Amino acid sequence: MRPVYAVLMIAGLLAACGSGAEDIAFDGQFYRTGISDLDERHKFQVTASPVSASLEGAREAARYEATVFCVNEYGSSAIEWVVGPDDADEVLPISNDTLTLEGACPQ
Repeated sequence: MRPVYAVLMIAGLLAACGSGAEDIAFDGQFYRTGISDLDERHKFQVTASPVSASLEGAREAARYEATVFCVNEYGSSAIEWVVGPDDADEVLPISNDTLTLEGACPQ
């Protein structure tokens, strides 16, 4: 393979890695997501909004963002949820139209 083609192929692959949950529809809606590395034992906090568009969509957008984080940071899609997307609606922390979940990426 010629060096120029290899560079172009690598650049294309890296560009594809930049996609976030904001670029993917969940339950027919787009969500703003964010993730914070809590820096203790691989813990993180992930947010998704607006919940008013669809709670199910916000759950899945947050799950997706957390999975991408764990894969990129620790090489695994496994997540141990403290407060997760599969918890009952009434226990999910929602404030200002934003869902906040917490978990850890096990080693």
